[in-house]
Amino acid sequence: MTAPMERIQTLDLIEKDIINCLMSAGQALMELSKEKSSQKHAEGQTDTFLKTLAHVESKLTEQINYLTQVSTGQPHEGSGYASQKVLQMAWHRLEHARSRVNELERIKNKHLQGRAHVLRQQQAALTSGGACQQTQSTNAGMQSQVGQTQGMSGTTG
Repeated sequence: MTAPMERIQTLDLIEKDIINCLMSAGQALMELSKEKSSQKHAEGQTDTFLKTLAHVESKLTEQINYLTQVSTGQPHEGSGYASQKVLQMAWHRLEHARSRVNELERIKNKHLQGRAHVLRQQQAALTSGGACQQTQSTNAGMQSQVGQTQGMSGTTG
């Protein structure tokens, strides 16, 4: 909208208008307090007062709206507040995304470790199961050899 110095000058002009407004009101009252008052002069001062008051009100409303924009972070010229707020929100979103990615990475690693553990157990079971089968077949082979040997010794004995 305007530079800070222009804002100060605008506020200075508003202050002067307030002074003029009060002076018009004072002159209108002085005119009415006279014994022989001029109604035309009193009405002129009253009109000046009302016009100046309306002007002061509109200018003060503009200033208040500007200050409302500045304090709530709405974009406006001459202020870096909105840009700073956007930057802070972007940093916040970035940190949230990083923490979420780290959490997902941790969950993935936990899942992979669990799968690796299950695979090792299955492999161990297969290995020991295969060893059992080998042991059983070896035992069966030995028993058949022992039986043959006993059969031979039984015939000789």
